[in-house]
Amino acid sequence: MAQPGCDSMCGDVEIPYPFGMNDPKCYAEEGFQIECRGKHNHKPYLKLINLEVTAIDVNTSTVEVKNPIFHRKCHPGGIDYSPSHPNVTIQGSANISLRGSPFVYSNKRNTFLAFGCNILGFLHSNRTTVAGCVSVCGRNESRRLRKLVTMGKKVRLGCHGKFCCVASLPSHLSEFNVTMEDIRNGSIAPGCNDYALITKQWKQESTWMLNEKGSQRKKNVNDYAIAVLEFEILDLTKIEATNAECRESNVTSSNMGKNSGWRCKCRVGFHGNPYIAGGCVVIRDRWYHPKGTPTKELMVGLLSSLGSIILLVGLRWLYETERKRIAKKSRESFFKKNGGLLLQKVVSSSEGSFDKFKLFSLKDLEKATNHFNPNRILGNGGQGTVYKGMLVDGKIVAVKKFKVDGKIEQFINEFVILSQIDHRNVVKLLGCCLETEIPLLVYEFIPNGTLFEYLHEQDEYLPMTWEMRLKIAIEVAGALFYLHSAASKPIYHRDIKSTNILLDEKYNAKVADFGTSKMIAIEDTHLTTLVKGTFGYLDPEYFHTSQFTDKSDVYSFGVVLVELLTGQKPVSFVAPGEAQNLASYFILCMEENRVFDIIDKRIMWEGRREHINAVAKLAKRCLDLKGIERPSMKEVTMELYGIWEMQRNSSA
Repeated sequence: MAQPGCDSMCGDVEIPYPFGMNDPKCYAEEGFQIECRGKHNHKPYLKLINLEVTAIDVNTSTVEVKNPIFHRKCHPGGIDYSPSHPNVTIQGSANISLRGSPFVYSNKRNTFLAFGCNILGFLHSNRTTVAGCVSVCGRNESRRLRKLVTMGKKVRLGCHGKFCCVASLPSHLSEFNVTMEDIRNGSIAPGCNDYALITKQWKQESTWMLNEKGSQRKKNVNDYAIAVLEFEILDLTKIEATNAECRESNVTSSNMGKNSGWRCKCRVGFHGNPYIAGGCVVIRDRWYHPKGTPTKELMVGLLSSLGSIILLVGLRWLYETERKRIAKKSRESFFKKNGGLLLQKVVSSSEGSFDKFKLFSLKDLEKATNHFNPNRILGNGGQGTVYKGMLVDGKIVAVKKFKVDGKIEQFINEFVILSQIDHRNVVKLLGCCLETEIPLLVYEFIPNGTLFEYLHEQDEYLPMTWEMRLKIAIEVAGALFYLHSAASKPIYHRDIKSTNILLDEKYNAKVADFGTSKMIAIEDTHLTTLVKGTFGYLDPEYFHTSQFTDKSDVYSFGVVLVELLTGQKPVSFVAPGEAQNLASYFILCMEENRVFDIIDKRIMWEGRREHINAVAKLAKRCLDLKGIERPSMKEVTMELYGIWEMQRNSSA
């Protein structure tokens, strides 16, 4: 509410008393005078301190204003710190002052922030340092950040002391300026993209645009931040509020023994503007007496509402009890249907491959995965979704949830095969849950993602070296050799690709995803089946004959080997025609004796040409269109190990 006959709006902002515009009778004191500026898009400004107002709340005695951001500017004469807000006039040094006004910066609702690399941000008031913080970043991080900034990209930062730091404000802050220093030697920090500000309720997910040069910032970059000012009435004779209480305060004075003004609020049972006559009105005449005390009708209404709430809570309890009973019955039914009683007996009596196998309850896995929260998803595949989970004992696991419209045969197939495998380069099955329609599988958690991610989205801090690529190739080849030859029955994986090769904490390879794998009799040489696989890795001979052999896995491994050599994806629709299929293009380059044109430049720097060429020749043999001409996984493993030994000897 404004005073009668006074304007109550400027643009989109309400102007309640004690604030006002134009006529002195419209505002309580000079400090509360508002100027409505602009011809078309009107904006309110506190005239005394020249800050734009965005909101006024008389109930909390606060004002939100556009507070300038201090950018460090570089020029031939040196470095200065100045606010970028176009409507702030600074006398002498870069200093914001509220002195002489009824306002101070709220220390409860604001924070001090400093952005930059390896800087100390200081907040000064009355020639004294009143707050400060440290923002650090490594040399490579600083270079990477500067590169993103130069490209004009937004950088999403938290404020944890890295690139950005935060500090609390002191009480009774009525003036301030900022400085920044290099943490290495106390000198002015190098570069021109550091800045500091006071702002309200900093959110760590906020996005800030950092710029290479403060003096050449883009037009759409924030020139201000929203800050909160607290106010008090200095002259209580200007206030004629009714049904309100005004108490002494010391908002603008740091002398706790001396009151500097007053703050008002409506009495209990009333709401509105406590600074104006008639501003506090009864919340509802029906529920409150004129003195603000509840009526009989209100008490009856409250009791009736309480009875309804008790009834609803009782119904909710009955519903939850019945829902849990049905869910428990359903889990027990699925457990029996999926052979849980028999498997439970086998696990408890087995001394072989099931000795460390565990039957998990659905409740345990729901708790581990936060009820299969989408934020816990590690990956999605054709058969289902894999979630990250943490068991009660703190162990991290991966839980595979098969698609509801899938077949239980997929679960049985993967379960039977993995229960027969014990190899350090094959992902380990820890247990399963049979209390769902399609059972769940629980594996060891492999923390460093897939080979595809690591190879094609390389981290500059931990690049994919030639030695690491050769080591991964040997480990995957060894696992496939074990599946083909050393397992109790030969196992064909049928979907070897870089996304099905996981990397553990030491970047050892782990072959995963056995949903389409097949276990065959020792005397069989192939299996005839519907063609399944991934485009780019699929054996052409298998595609034409529908006969899958151990050499089909060799072809898929050959594609992975070429991925490791070239750093390119198996299929690329943006590449020119013949280069879209990596395997075909690699064979063409080998035949034209220009294979080193597509080898990853990094391994050309690190490896010997004869060793790289030996691996390339092996990959070419694996990709032979005739399966009978391809080497076995045993031969592949031995040749790769021989190249590894030659490299070690040459390095020595």
